[in-house]
Amino acid sequence: MADAALKQDELYIPTYDDVVAAHERIAPYIHKTPVLTSSYFNELTGAELFFKCENFQKAGAFKVRGACNAVFGLDDEKAKIGVATHSSGNHALSLSYAAGRRGIPCHVVMPRTAPQAKKDAVMGYGGQITECEPSTSSREAVFAEVQAATGAEFVHPYNDPRVVAGQGTCSRELNDQVGDLDAVIAPIGGGGMVSGTCLTMSNIAPQTKIYAAEPKNADDAYRSFKAGHIIADDAPQTIADGLKVPLKELTWHFVSNHVSDIFTATEDEIVDAMKLTWKRMKIVMEPSCAVPLATILNNRDVFAGKRVGVIITGGNVDLDKLPWITA
Repeated sequence: MADAALKQDELYIPTYDDVVAAHERIAPYIHKTPVLTSSYFNELTGAELFFKCENFQKAGAFKVRGACNAVFGLDDEKAKIGVATHSSGNHALSLSYAAGRRGIPCHVVMPRTAPQAKKDAVMGYGGQITECEPSTSSREAVFAEVQAATGAEFVHPYNDPRVVAGQGTCSRELNDQVGDLDAVIAPIGGGGMVSGTCLTMSNIAPQTKIYAAEPKNADDAYRSFKAGHIIADDAPQTIADGLKVPLKELTWHFVSNHVSDIFTATEDEIVDAMKLTWKRMKIVMEPSCAVPLATILNNRDVFAGKRVGVIITGGNVDLDKLPWITA
């Protein structure tokens, strides 16, 4: 189904042609991020791991890919009114970055509990923040008010074909840089990155298995995958703040059709994997990005002997509130 465009409940399903077009459109505004390896982690997991470092991306996260594709794909009439979204952080700051590059307004609704580093980045890129309570229902209700007041174009953080096509450019780069992967694993919340990965890899490397990694404290995607239908939690509590949102119709389409399995990790396992990555690879990454490594460590038998792409999705962490600092 990913090979051709179709309508599903009036929702456009992007094709690989959309990914190719997105890559060309956003090229002036993004980095082609590096792929790093670690002999330590290879020995620890028994796999050959290739870390796609979107923590080095513009705006510090992969979400700038989808945001730029949406913003720079708008016609001039829509663009001048501006764009709007709701997000826990990385999509908000990425959309603000993209809007700033185009010189148009950006309105974002963020949970009041979102990391201050992400709020600061939104404001630094020129985004206008309206705060909401830390729940899906609150963010959607407050956003409806903001959009009604501004008339801005809604760019959903993940349930948007333009965003999914943009996120698909990440695994397209990874495949070009490394090639012949047995598997790719990425964090899953709403499923934008995983969907983009499914869209791309199912077309250019269909033999590559796609896995998703999720906090056990916010495991609605895991439960959805096992049940065969979307199960949405309203306000899960996890240190992985970027993975608290539920799947939607578009991302469920890709997850249900192309993901091989979803693995989960506890809060302690996520923190341990994050700390270990900082220590051994010397790179700044968010708790959400540590979930794939934590699940690989928990499921060595699945990944041992395999060439595995691991997508590190972002590096916008509050350095004053690192999870292993208790004082």
